[in-house]
Amino acid sequence: MMLPSLITTQTTLEKVMYDTPIEINTTAIPTACVIWLHGLGADGNDFVPVVNMLNLPHVRFILPHAAYKKVTANNGYEMRAWYDVFGFTPGSREDEAGVRESQAYIESLISKEIARGIPSNRIVLAGFSQGGAVALQTALRHKQPLAGVIALSTYLPLKASLEKEKTLLNEHIPIFMAHGTSDTVISFATNRLSFEVLQAQHYHIEFHEYAMAHTVSTQEIDDIRAFLRTTLH
Repeated sequence: MMLPSLITTQTTLEKVMYDTPIEINTTAIPTACVIWLHGLGADGNDFVPVVNMLNLPHVRFILPHAAYKKVTANNGYEMRAWYDVFGFTPGSREDEAGVRESQAYIESLISKEIARGIPSNRIVLAGFSQGGAVALQTALRHKQPLAGVIALSTYLPLKASLEKEKTLLNEHIPIFMAHGTSDTVISFATNRLSFEVLQAQHYHIEFHEYAMAHTVSTQEIDDIRAFLRTTLH
């Protein structure tokens, strides 16, 4: 695990400060990497137990921490957030600048892993809820081929720009998409709308639904392990 420090990214609006991500190496010389983004109000520690449960060899897990932002939907309360949230329904206004700012940060983490010797096609982006939205946003637009994307209890942000901005190198990227049928934070219907948009763009999606709320289940972790073993074989 890395010692705490700060990473900065410069945007047109402000300089954003990011704490150094948590790093978990399952072997001395990893041959693949999973960059896993937490949900709203959490931090990178949130998915450390899941990483340990996956028990995957030869993988480096990078668990970044979102910067602190005031979140409109939570009465302006400041918390770790990948972007501002104005509402939780499909028609809600989106924080496009915030989404793209987080996309740029995740792309910088991808570049760092490539510089450390992990090929881009051995890198998976994963995320839960808001983190899953950023994982989808980044993976489908990334200019180098990625191994896959895991989108848990989430939705596709900035849908209208996907057709214009998607990259051919990732048009066949394997997508693991999962949602709880009792989710009251991001509704199952909202997730299905995103699934249909991705299907219309001809993406290959492995979709799973679980009888759960806005959380992660043991069956889901088993399915994620199977997906990663196939994707990073």
